[in-house]
Amino acid sequence: MPVIDASGIERSYGVRSVLSGVDLTIRSQERVGLVGRNGCGKSTLGRILAGIESPDSGRIARRRGATVEFLSQEPELPAERSLREIVLASLDGWTRAKQRYDDLTARLAEAQGDTHALVSEQGEAGDDLERLGGWDRLHEAEAIISHLGISDPGRLAGSLSGGERRRVALARVLVGSPSLAILDEPTNHLDVATIEWLEEYLRTRFRGALLLITHDRYVLDRVATRTLDLEDGQVTSHDGGYASYLASRAERQAHAERSERNRQNFLRKELEWLRRQPKARGTKQKARTDRAIEVLERSAPRIERETELRVAGQRQGKTVLEFDKVSIDRGGARLVNELELSIAAGQRIGVVGPNGSGKTTLLLAILGELEPGSGAVKRGANTHIGYLDQQRSGLDPELSVRESLGDRSHVENGDEKMAVASYLERFLFDRASQRVKVGQLSGGERARVCLARLLAEKINLLLLDEPTNDLDVSTLAALETMLTDYTGSAIMVSHDRWFLDRVATSILAFEGDGRIELHAGNYSEYRERTAARRKAEGNRSQRGAPTFAFASPKPPSPTASAKKLSFKERRELDGLLDQVDAAEDEATRLESLLADPATYRGDDNGNEVAALGRALDGARTEVARLTERWEELEARRDG
Repeated sequence: MPVIDASGIERSYGVRSVLSGVDLTIRSQERVGLVGRNGCGKSTLGRILAGIESPDSGRIARRRGATVEFLSQEPELPAERSLREIVLASLDGWTRAKQRYDDLTARLAEAQGDTHALVSEQGEAGDDLERLGGWDRLHEAEAIISHLGISDPGRLAGSLSGGERRRVALARVLVGSPSLAILDEPTNHLDVATIEWLEEYLRTRFRGALLLITHDRYVLDRVATRTLDLEDGQVTSHDGGYASYLASRAERQAHAERSERNRQNFLRKELEWLRRQPKARGTKQKARTDRAIEVLERSAPRIERETELRVAGQRQGKTVLEFDKVSIDRGGARLVNELELSIAAGQRIGVVGPNGSGKTTLLLAILGELEPGSGAVKRGANTHIGYLDQQRSGLDPELSVRESLGDRSHVENGDEKMAVASYLERFLFDRASQRVKVGQLSGGERARVCLARLLAEKINLLLLDEPTNDLDVSTLAALETMLTDYTGSAIMVSHDRWFLDRVATSILAFEGDGRIELHAGNYSEYRERTAARRKAEGNRSQRGAPTFAFASPKPPSPTASAKKLSFKERRELDGLLDQVDAAEDEATRLESLLADPATYRGDDNGNEVAALGRALDGARTEVARLTERWEELEARRDG
């Protein structure tokens, strides 16, 4: 059953049309993703569907009684109210129904009034509570507040940062459980653990329909059952999440290209015929001429412009960056505790950890804007740092896009030299857009200006703090390609798991209490190893079995004991624990080498690090294989 139905939605700003006859329907409990380039009108469409903004023309029909809530990228909250009050305000209807039910229950207990009528009213109040989400809404609300990392809910909203305001506003929408929740970039300013909780909550527990305006490709792929693509003011629907959308879009573009090739072939043949014929007089010749003119005047499919990001890594010295027992305290808490780390040439490190754990603080220490309490951060003599901060600061809203790159007339990128205007076109700013003031740009467009300024400099160590925030999918793909081709080094604080899987060669994880660990591989590999280690530790604590740090043992199969052990298998079982110990020792040795700063020193250490990573993966696989075999034989012997 449709929650909302929109048809013929038009919206323009001055001469710029962003929505041109948009038609869409969202049904009950449907999970819909909305993607498109920065500035194409996604947020505008969300506000129009929520009733916050009016379209120039078109019709919007809502199901009777349906509620629609919109999470803005920059929410406004009443400064004088506490965070808990703001979140629980969305439960007003439920609170009134619960109060009514409690009052009727008290009157029945005291035998006040007509008992039969009171029982009937109490039943109606109970039905209202069920309709509004059940009896545990208050507990659910408190749990949501906790899961979203909203500390000290008694604080007033006026003291919040931008990221904290977004989390409070998101909690308010989730607690309110509207018929349709329109969430505009809900994962911005959330750490990875919180995003993974939100992803699961939206997928399995949220009661209403969803419209997710997001560039988080993992969330789109795991939550959305349908993906809408907004392009040139039109919406195209694709079944499935992000991966299905990519396949469908690729097929649609291939079909358009085939159609255009057929059109061009037809035109070429018709034009050749027209040139050979005398001036058309007959009916057949005239019809053929008219048909050729009609095809000639038909618009060719628009060729989609892609963001093109390029940076030439400058020569790096023997030392890029080293942390020598660095400790940092802020606000009375130890954020970094005796960190020893050496950054190798070409290494791309993804930094993950909870909000407030010290990730940005670490970048500030590298920049020299924050002095560590002890230890030293050593930057190489030839290390030139480029920094993209999370707030995209340094842009003057009164300057145009072109003026934001300074007085330079050209940009040098390695051996390539180009005019600034041509350089900005790579970032999808045409000549007209380059004259637009920064203050009029969307968040994603401002992010592209910051990237353009950053990549115009000669740098060999990139520090990127949440670089994927506000970027559209096309620009994200261009950024990932640029980083994988980049010959310099990069340290990237990010919550975008897709980005970290594509780009990171290792993960630096803030584990709490100042403990920071370096893990070889991308984010998914880091998560798998961490989950396997925790599972193994949990198995040991529950049943007192030996702990295998890198294995993910399976519980014994119910049929595993059906066949008794042979003599050869009993001898194999007797020696398996020693084999597991030896394999585990080898994995521990390799992990120690990868965690040792000395491994990354030297001019030619990239191949050595890669070889160690492969050896570690092999050692862990061997531990897992031996452990699984031990458990199988042990279960059969016990049986």
